[in-house]
Amino acid sequence: MGHDQTRRAFLRSSANVALVVGSAGAFGCADASAMSKRRTDMALTQQEITDRLEIEDVLIRYCYAVDDRDWDGYRKVFTPDAVIDDTITGGVKSGVEEHVAYLKRALSKISISQHAISTTLIGIKGDEASVRTHCSCPMVVDLGEGKRQVFFQGLWYRNRLVRTQDGWRIKELIEEGYWNHNVPVGFKF
Repeated sequence: MGHDQTRRAFLRSSANVALVVGSAGAFGCADASAMSKRRTDMALTQQEITDRLEIEDVLIRYCYAVDDRDWDGYRKVFTPDAVIDDTITGGVKSGVEEHVAYLKRALSKISISQHAISTTLIGIKGDEASVRTHCSCPMVVDLGEGKRQVFFQGLWYRNRLVRTQDGWRIKELIEEGYWNHNVPVGFKF
């Protein structure tokens, strides 16, 4: 087999794998058992594609809202009755307004944060979705006297979203699987 034939065969097999992985969560929850079920037609409908893009947009807007301290934007990604649980990182379990107040205090010593999400599993059933996505986030801490320190943290967000008249919104956000590196001694959110 020549180079071009090998390349085409690889691309065909890669495309098939991408379709299987990409469509694994189209119907069902974002958990291992649901993700292991395969669809037989392998194709996403236009509505499924649209829903996935809109859900990913909500998650991205969440990250930017936290990093930019855009509390109005933060409120817009949640339902009014949403529950946010970041107790694993030393945070609180609360509603949106209580969480905004908590984040303002918790991030007061953080001069820069950069939430980056990836490896996202999305399961959609009608007007509800379950999502699990990884987040890596470097943070720059102001230690005072012109000193700063960078630390890294990672976790998974486990979200439940609902379709509302204003589009997809987060109804529940739970942080899990937390790890960190190079956190300043004595630092707490």
